[in-house]
Amino acid sequence: MRRFARSATLFTAVAALPLAAARADEGMWTFDAFPTARMQADYGWAPDQAWLDRVRGAAVRLTGGCSASFVSDSGLILTNHHCVAPCLQDLSSASKDYLKSGYTTRARSEEQLCPGQQAEVVSAIRDVTGDVKSAIGSATGGAAVKARTAAAATIEKAGCPDTATTRCQVVSLYGGGQYKLYTYRKYSDVRIVWAPESRAPQFGGDPDNFNFPRYSMDASFLRAYENGKPVTTPQHLKWVARAPVEGEATFVVGNPGSTQRGLTTEQLAFQREVTAPLNVALFSELRGRLITAMAQSPARAREGKEELDGIENSLKVYIGRVKALSDPAFMGKIAAAEADLKAKSAGNAAIGNPWGDVATAVTAFRDIYLPARFVTPSSDLYGYAHTLVRATAERAKPNGERLPGFSDSALPLLEKQLLDARPITPWLDRLMLEWSLSKAREYLGPDDAQIKLMLGKESPEGMAARLVSTTRMADPAYRKQLWQGGKAAVDASKDPMIVLARKLDGRERELQALIDERYSGPLTVAGAKIADARFAAYGDANYPDATFTLRISYGKVMGWTQRGKLVPSRTLIGGTFDRATGSDPFDLPTAFVTNRARIDSSKTYNFVTTNDIIGGNSGSPVIDKNGAVIGAAFDGNIDSLGGNYGYDGTLNRTVVVSTDAIQEALEKIYPAPALAAELRGR
Repeated sequence: MRRFARSATLFTAVAALPLAAARADEGMWTFDAFPTARMQADYGWAPDQAWLDRVRGAAVRLTGGCSASFVSDSGLILTNHHCVAPCLQDLSSASKDYLKSGYTTRARSEEQLCPGQQAEVVSAIRDVTGDVKSAIGSATGGAAVKARTAAAATIEKAGCPDTATTRCQVVSLYGGGQYKLYTYRKYSDVRIVWAPESRAPQFGGDPDNFNFPRYSMDASFLRAYENGKPVTTPQHLKWVARAPVEGEATFVVGNPGSTQRGLTTEQLAFQREVTAPLNVALFSELRGRLITAMAQSPARAREGKEELDGIENSLKVYIGRVKALSDPAFMGKIAAAEADLKAKSAGNAAIGNPWGDVATAVTAFRDIYLPARFVTPSSDLYGYAHTLVRATAERAKPNGERLPGFSDSALPLLEKQLLDARPITPWLDRLMLEWSLSKAREYLGPDDAQIKLMLGKESPEGMAARLVSTTRMADPAYRKQLWQGGKAAVDASKDPMIVLARKLDGRERELQALIDERYSGPLTVAGAKIADARFAAYGDANYPDATFTLRISYGKVMGWTQRGKLVPSRTLIGGTFDRATGSDPFDLPTAFVTNRARIDSSKTYNFVTTNDIIGGNSGSPVIDKNGAVIGAAFDGNIDSLGGNYGYDGTLNRTVVVSTDAIQEALEKIYPAPALAAELRGR
């Protein structure tokens, strides 16, 4: 399940509301509310608190929207190849393409820093609902949002006075029904250890993405360092290189990014009518532009590949969401669940009619969405400028008065991502900027005041060419100079990207204030009321929507029936050779061809489980009941694309790369003897 394209701006100002009672294997549960009794009833066994604590201590969240796990006592991290692809791209050059050839270290001295990457492990979860709700009080609209933001910033700062090694984050759950403080032990020095050639994880390409059977080596290893040395991690998962057993219980532990399973029917209608089809159109055109540009030279084909992979993944996700939102049976179940909750809440004066308040907010949001969607140009270089303009202004304010994302607790990671050196590809950045400016003009119209502010008398093509060719934002030393100089230095800068970011900053703030007043603020109040209604109706037998915070799901190894045919639960490495056609994307990886005689074709390659996951779970360890890792989740099947809005245990499946296959790769296909021995505990 690949991440969204790094450079693409995805405006998603939506609030997740509470879910109905979960059924069967459904659920991405928080670690402080695991449904022990329910799993015991379903499986005849459930993990105890000591098991949960051990697993939680080994789970890792990665910057960039992925999950991972510690799998040795020396900071070794298992994740997906597509989660380290940006790092491999950043470290590559014309003479050494690590995406194409792979990355194998012979000694730890060869492990290179991944720019902007940070590994985080949850060390504590504390309920702060009372503190946040008391701060909000009877406030409404924008005032409610400001009160909530200020309370979160204060709680975070008090919880993590040591920002060098810890990070605190107040998370809203159940649409404002609960607030939890997540405390993380963080590691800001993360290095690449091993990755196969990209043809191995990407065998089958876009046609196989979100499908099964699969033959993908979507696995890689990182290592966390501190003070120049590998981190000591005694709380790690045991590595077991074995095939899964049909029907055995499995756990996926990771950080699902975002779900909207608790949205009201009004909010889902907005997604069906506006946001999802808009994103299909936008990503379709961007994909075409990028493919055309990459065809101009081998160098561009190499430089644009990682971006194209992300865009194609995003496009497929949105196509799947459009399909789910347009399915009468699927949406009928959601509407019936909402009607049931309304009926159970009828007559409760304390609840009132929050669904009506949500409908009013969504109507107001329809007028704001497009300007807000297109006010921030898509470009890594512009992103640096935008961060500098916004962060230096916010940093000058008291902690509690800043915009979300700029609190004292959030600034260290923001600074790292801003100042870490990574290469910028000018033609690619220009393409992204040109595309986003042209789409803004197309959807808002050339006479729109925001477009005139953005473009003046320039064309999108001319402005993109001028900005990319003259900005200094690619120079980390210049970015550091402006960051350290603060608001005064940024205000005095004549860099063209900074000038544009300063020009648009006021409009962005104006739009955000409107969103807070008319949409986010009302949803904060309405969401809390719907949460109260749901808890009253169903008790605690439900889980919150995903928020890219640590969750655990349970399920089993099991295939499914598709179009009347049984889809088996696993594939074997040998099937790769049978599936190969010799043509892209089904051409064999070079190392598979070279080492074919040595490869054990009977090893389990990929397998599927009923675990409930979503984007952000990429790289999550798949764990057996003994607490050992037996695979890494890397995708869902095509039916899981509707998992953003609901879960169907008869169809939704998690796709996993087996430790059996990874060990085979480490020993025979992409040999890394020291790493293989480390995993085996030798």
